[in-house]
Amino acid sequence: MSTAAAASTESQLLQVFQHLGLTQAHITARIAADWQGLVTTHPQAVASLTLVCPRGMNPGAVAPLASRLCVIAGERGRSTDVLRQVLARFPEATLTTLRDYENPSPYADIAVDCTDALATAMLTMLAQRDQQHPLPSVTLPQSAGDVGDIAYRVRGEGPPLLLLPLSVAPSQWEPIIPQLCTRYCTITLSGAALGMVASLESRGHTAGYLRVVGNLIDATHLQPGESLLEVGCGTGVLDRWLAQRTAGANRITAVDVNRFLLQEAAALARKEGVAHSIEFREGSAEALPFPDNTFDVAMSSTVIQRVDADRMLAEMRRVTKPGGRVAIVGHAHDLPQWVNLPLPTALKAKIEAPGWHDAEAYPLGCDESSLYRRMHQAGLMQVQMFPQFAAFADPTRLQQLQATLLPTLNAAETEAWHTALAQANTEGTFFVATPFHCAVGIKLVPSA
Repeated sequence: MSTAAAASTESQLLQVFQHLGLTQAHITARIAADWQGLVTTHPQAVASLTLVCPRGMNPGAVAPLASRLCVIAGERGRSTDVLRQVLARFPEATLTTLRDYENPSPYADIAVDCTDALATAMLTMLAQRDQQHPLPSVTLPQSAGDVGDIAYRVRGEGPPLLLLPLSVAPSQWEPIIPQLCTRYCTITLSGAALGMVASLESRGHTAGYLRVVGNLIDATHLQPGESLLEVGCGTGVLDRWLAQRTAGANRITAVDVNRFLLQEAAALARKEGVAHSIEFREGSAEALPFPDNTFDVAMSSTVIQRVDADRMLAEMRRVTKPGGRVAIVGHAHDLPQWVNLPLPTALKAKIEAPGWHDAEAYPLGCDESSLYRRMHQAGLMQVQMFPQFAAFADPTRLQQLQATLLPTLNAAETEAWHTALAQANTEGTFFVATPFHCAVGIKLVPSA
């Protein structure tokens, strides 16, 4: 695994500060795991914190920075309602809403959807902060480079503004960079240590999750020399793992619709020395850019909930050779998760309740047991069906859980949560076990 495993996110961010000669900067982000550590351990480095369409917010994490906090969110949406509840506790913070915009999914191209509105909101908030507490201008070489597992790019002059990843938006911040650069030294950050890239990489290196995927691959009976397609490869973490697991004995093709993730995937494959074993291609799961009967095995992990599930399965079957196998891992939001904390019974049931499907964003997605029926309906035969659990104990998973959970708890529940978490951390027993639906089916050889 990369150095991100050995160094915390905040320590790597501080290395970027040191490399660029910065002592303080405006920070803009979306994902809690990117900024929480820095805010907690080095709040003096943060001139202001702007959160763009966050999916949740840990009140305890933002409290020390409330007077320097600005939240930009869609005008409506479930997560926006949660944000309003949290910010009601911090009247000194600022909430700006993007008119007629629903708080989007992690994959939405926010800076494309709301170019002018987003740029205006950010520049207005930053100007107000600079009037109250001026941040000195810096002049840095217009350059790009890497510090550990963080890549940076510097553009413009003025007070320093660090843009952490905008989740997995395909265009990231690029549509509004020209406006930001007129007033600020704008430094965009990316790489394996940040954002959803870090989350996907962390998950893809977790023993429990790799067991889930490993069991799926074992069920396909993948043979040396057979070709394999991954649909929705993300950062390519599973493709790199497969390339190493099979010692290069299989031709691996990885496809994703998100060009930002493909860029990161290609860079990570080069860094790990397996780029020669994997071909990355841009393409949609609902219209795969390959001829019929191309691959021996077509697999996908946790993508089917975000697409037209039936079209994806039909496409995967189409590009699979007769006698080939289609293998799917999907989220199981119809099953409870397991949080290994000594919580009161009612609170434990509340926290472990089955997840919810974002029907408005993904009306045709599948994140429940209908996967098994859909596999049969897609014309796949001898379907093996096996739900599995994967255990996660990493800090990123905990931060994500708390960002969405804590705003929904009352004072007594919050205290019980923190007490139980402290006990589990002392004992070294905290983990979350997440359920997945898994299935493998065969595309039969046509009869003569």
